[in-house]
Amino acid sequence: MYISKSQMKTRLNTIIDSEVLGQIKNNIKNHGIGVKPMKNQQPPAGPYLAGIKKIQDPSIFDGNIENFYGMAQIPIGLIGPLRVNGAYAGGSWHVPLATTEGALVASYNRGAKIITLSGGANVLCISETITRSPGFIFNSIFESAQFVAWVSEHFTILRDIVTTTTRYGHLEDFDSKIDGKYVWINFKFVSGDAAGQNMVTIATDAICHYIEKFSPIKPNKWYIDANLSGDKKATRLSQYAGRGKNMLAEVTINKLLVKKFLHTTPEEFVEYSNMAMVGGIHSGSIGVNAHFSNALTALFIACGQDAACVAESSTGTSRAELTKQGDLYISISLPNLIVGTVGGGTHLPTQKECLELMDCYGKDKSKKFAEICAATVLAGEISIAAAIAAGHFTQAHKKYGRTHKLKREMNHVCTNTIG
Repeated sequence: MYISKSQMKTRLNTIIDSEVLGQIKNNIKNHGIGVKPMKNQQPPAGPYLAGIKKIQDPSIFDGNIENFYGMAQIPIGLIGPLRVNGAYAGGSWHVPLATTEGALVASYNRGAKIITLSGGANVLCISETITRSPGFIFNSIFESAQFVAWVSEHFTILRDIVTTTTRYGHLEDFDSKIDGKYVWINFKFVSGDAAGQNMVTIATDAICHYIEKFSPIKPNKWYIDANLSGDKKATRLSQYAGRGKNMLAEVTINKLLVKKFLHTTPEEFVEYSNMAMVGGIHSGSIGVNAHFSNALTALFIACGQDAACVAESSTGTSRAELTKQGDLYISISLPNLIVGTVGGGTHLPTQKECLELMDCYGKDKSKKFAEICAATVLAGEISIAAAIAAGHFTQAHKKYGRTHKLKREMNHVCTNTIG
C-alpha cells in the first residue's frame, strides 16, 4: 500500500514532538541569562591531535583514500565554552575548528562567549532527509506519466528493498519531476547517524535495478543520479525543502552585552544586517548569510565529514531584529546540514578525537553534533556582523590574519619608503 507524502511528512515531523520540545525548554530553564558560564579551561588534546601518537599503518585509510601519498596537516583551534540549549546537546562545549584562516577561530570564540553569557543558543532539528534522484528516459510523455504512477503504487515494495541494503537507512518518501521523456524520482531517506551519501546511493541502485526488472514501462536508460537531488551543490530546491538535517538556532543578546563584547549597538547591528540581506538578494545568493561556510568547512575537516557537502550545507539565512526591550535577537536557518557521527572519515584518529571532544562520536550522536554545528554557525554570524557594523573587521584581520614574516616585510617596506 502506498503511503501518501502527507503521511510521510507527518512521520518526519514527529522529531518535533512534545518530549523533544520539553527537553529543550528544560535546558533553557536550567541555564538562564545571567548564569555565569563554565571557566574557559580547554580540555587536553587527544594523543593524535597532540602529536604524541603517530599513524604507523597507512591501511587505516583504506576506504577513505586511494594511492595514499601523505598527509595535509591543518591546524585545529578550539572555541568555547559554547552553551547549547538543545534536545541532544544541552550543555557547554568546546568546539574544534580546522582552518588556516587567521582571525577565524578568534571570531567564533567571541561569538561563543556572548552566546554563553546570554544563556545559550536555542537549537532545533525540524526534519531530516537525505535524497538521491535517479533519472529515467522514456519514449513519450505518456510513458513518463505511467511510470510515475507505477512507482507510486509500488512504493512499499521499494521501501522494503532498501532494508536489504542497510541496517540504519530508511526510505521515507519520494517526489517526481517529469520533463517530456525525462523523469526524475527524488527518493528521500533517513540515514540514522551516518551522513548517508554512500548509503542512499547503494539503496537507490537496488531500487533502480528492481524497477528495470519489474516495471511494465521499461526505461530506455537510467542514471543513478541525474542532478535533481542537489548533492554537493547550492540549489533552490534544497534551500526550500531541506536536504540533510534542517536546523534552526536563535539567541537574544542583552543590549549591554552587545555594547561590552561586540563594541556596537543592537540598532547598528540590525541596520547592517538589513543592508547585508538586501545585498545578498541582489547578488542572487541562494539563502543569505554572512559566512556559514567558514564554520562548516572548519568543523567538517576537523570531524571527518565530507567537506564537499559544505556547498549545500552552507545555504541558509541569518537575520537580526530588535526586541521590544531594545535587545538583539538573532536567528539562523540551516536547512541542508549533512553530517554524521559514524562512517566516512569519522573513525580516523584525529577526527575521532575531535568528535569525542564534544561527546559526538558514534551511534545516537548525529543530532547532538548537528545541534552543536548550528550553534557554532550562529556564533560566527554574530561575531562577523558585529565586527563589520563596528568597523573592526579589517583591523581584526590585520591583527590575526597575517603571518609574522609578512608583518616584518611590510614594516621593512614602510621604513624604507618613509626614509
